Amino acid sequence: MLDRYKKYHALKIDSPGDRILRITFDKPETMNSLDAEGHRELTYIWRDIDEDENVSSVILTGKGKAFSAGGDFGMIEDMIEDHKARARSWKEARDLVYNIINCSKPIVSAINGAAVGAGLVAGLLADISIAGKSAKIVDGHTRLGVAAGDSAVINWPLLCGMAKAKYHLLLCEPMDGEEAERLGMVSLCVEDNELQAKAIHIAERLRDSAPAATRWTKYALNNWYRMAGPSFDASTALEMLGFASPEAAEGVRSHREKRSPKFDLDSPT
Repeated sequence: MLDRYKKYHALKIDSPGDRILRITFDKPETMNSLDAEGHRELTYIWRDIDEDENVSSVILTGKGKAFSAGGDFGMIEDMIEDHKARARSWKEARDLVYNIINCSKPIVSAINGAAVGAGLVAGLLADISIAGKSAKIVDGHTRLGVAAGDSAVINWPLLCGMAKAKYHLLLCEPMDGEEAERLGMVSLCVEDNELQAKAIHIAERLRDSAPAATRWTKYALNNWYRMAGPSFDASTALEMLGFASPEAAEGVRSHREKRSPKFDLDSPT
């Protein structure tokens, strides 16, 4: 089953059980951040999974103490400086969301530790999302100086409601696993030491369920996301517009210098 995935190098691929594929963010030394290659692999692996007749369910998790810190600073700085990099990232940001939504196989995410950026996109779009109690979920876009693109507009208002979505997205307010479950951002919250076993157990149940019934139910439910497609597309375009602005440059500088950003409050909008 794993031969199909030998071309993936930034992601660790294994099988914890019959017909179950597990994808692991495998860069614990940088909190499982994604460089350009990792972002590309995460975007397009779902097409291979959708076509793989040997896979019945999928687990997505992170190695070590973090789920994923999202795109690394090198990738972000390329987007700030290079139009082609921004255009490529816009396409991948859209493709990542739609590829997960359109993947017929049920996906389980096991969110351990910090979850940000593209990794968080995949974690929250999973069909069953499980967070450990110490998970730290945060959308950091506005702190970085860009609009909350990625998947926030397509799913956050559905998951936790518009009022809470605005609170967390505008202020970059983090939530732990228990708060995420209380708000409806994730399906379940469990003890950290139970997270991986719980993810495997649910993946096994999904694997053994009626395939067509399960996949068609997922397809129908995901039409809620598809209806939000135009709003999502606009959000990602505005995010990329922001990467060409002085706000994004200051956002990255402040992160690197470990200080609060100083944005131009008279900036035109």
